Amino acid sequence: MDELRKIAGGSRRSDDDKCGNGDCPTVYATLDPAMLAIQGYDVTHPTPDGESVVLIPEDILKEAARARGWL
Repeated sequence: MDELRKIAGGSRRSDDDKCGNGDCPTVYATLDPAMLAIQGYDVTHPTPDGESVVLIPEDILKEAARARGWL
């Protein structure tokens, strides 16, 4: 994806670092309004070529839903 815009997650302040390293899972808006890009923790699970499964905290997905106007 050429154009990603962070809408939830990402870097956290050191006093609010729920991820332990300052770089949390992140949800990005893409050029295609029907698609989101997700950065998360790796999961070992078989997937088709070109796909993967990641873990992302529920609060970050809720933050993304609010940013999209879904909540």
